[in-house]
Amino acid sequence: MSSLNLDDFTDLIERPDGGVRRDAEARRERLVVPPGSLGRLDDLGEWLAAAQGSVPVRPLERPRVLLFAGDHGVAELGVSARPAGTAGLLVRAVLEGASPVAVLARRLGVPLRIVDMALDCDPDTLPAEVVRHRVRRGSGRIDIEDALTLEEAEAAFRAGMALADGEADSGTDLVVLGDVSVGGTTAACVLVAALCGTDASVVTGRGGLAIDDLAWMRKCAAIRDALRRARPVLGDQLQLLATVGGADLAAMTGFLLQAAVRKLPVVLDGVVAAACALVAQRIAFRAPDWWLAGHDSGEPGQAKALDRMALEPLLEQGVTVGEGAGALLALSLVQSAAALAGELPEAPEEAAVEQDAEVQEDKEAREAQEGRQDQAEDARAERDEPER
Repeated sequence: MSSLNLDDFTDLIERPDGGVRRDAEARRERLVVPPGSLGRLDDLGEWLAAAQGSVPVRPLERPRVLLFAGDHGVAELGVSARPAGTAGLLVRAVLEGASPVAVLARRLGVPLRIVDMALDCDPDTLPAEVVRHRVRRGSGRIDIEDALTLEEAEAAFRAGMALADGEADSGTDLVVLGDVSVGGTTAACVLVAALCGTDASVVTGRGGLAIDDLAWMRKCAAIRDALRRARPVLGDQLQLLATVGGADLAAMTGFLLQAAVRKLPVVLDGVVAAACALVAQRIAFRAPDWWLAGHDSGEPGQAKALDRMALEPLLEQGVTVGEGAGALLALSLVQSAAALAGELPEAPEEAAVEQDAEVQEDKEAREAQEGRQDQAEDARAERDEPER
């Protein structure tokens, strides 16, 4: 029996400040550039203002990339293009600066941290700060056995919470969240399919290193088998993570929830982060208000999860490499939105009055046009209505 009360998150997590968002919207109307001319950057700036509780928006000066790492036993079935138990090699590539996310983080000057939760390798082969939160060596094969014990799931979940507290306490103002795993997308798709009530084929993608048709069929079969094990525990999200998730997924879920408690914005990367966010939403329905979807990874499971949470990806660049790279690309967009919202000057008062008059004229013209269209539609409907 877990001592962790997930219901507490519903009470602890508040929405970003709606009053501050309205103030940010009002300020946006007074800026020197016309309303709507910055497109989605306006919405991002207003969202950041509400998340920060500040108008004008403060610049994002201390972002961080955080990657949770783990191996998944289900990879033994050949559901991934990479051999089972090789996520440790991917981690070493990131640490050595030889992966896309490492190159981007170095180029953008963003600190990067990897947290080993369940890599299937000797812990002595990695730095102590990477492995110190490890719960176990590899997660179980979810088609036939639990990924974790309930105690291990709770330990991983609490580790994620502690990491969120550490980031918030250290002054991090935004986190780019991703994973480094082999077999992780299979576990993620099980969670998405279970929580959305869909079949395996609806959520199964090809992965970052694309698999062939035969491997895709094996992946579908593994997800269907795991779904049969997931459905009986849907009412208990911690047990769900223990049954068909993994230590890295449990830790990411705990991180997302505690980050929302601490009012720390998060940019989600691919299908694994989206699946964990979906579990977190089931625990605390207000939590997604603190997250952004960094990019469209092309994975159908990610699209399904984001649609359920009403999150729209910031970028669509076809990036499938994973490991936080796509979401890190979106960071520049978010920082640009913060800079524009915080640094653009307000129009002089006279110009603002003229601008308001123009906006009002445009609004009245639109309403008149809509009125004429409604009248025409009513007349057409009356003319076309059959005689009784």
